[in-house]
Amino acid sequence: MRTTITVDSQVMEQLRERAAQSGGSVSRLIEQAVRLFLQAPAADSHEEPFELVTFGAGGRFSNHNLDKASALLEAEDLERFGKRR
Repeated sequence: MRTTITVDSQVMEQLRERAAQSGGSVSRLIEQAVRLFLQAPAADSHEEPFELVTFGAGGRFSNHNLDKASALLEAEDLERFGKRR
């Protein structure tokens, strides 16, 4: 089936380059892209939003400063493997 679409000029240039590299046509690339898009599962708009359930009074949940990843990793190593001798 033949149809007309409007494509951004930069996208069209990239399509032409890719088609030339693959030895195919721009039409074939667009058709393949649309087929892949249609094969992907559709987003379920009826899906309930995720809610994180927490318990307790709030506040800090850890004694570690999570902004300093290296200190956290070091604390985990010390807890797991013990102190250096």
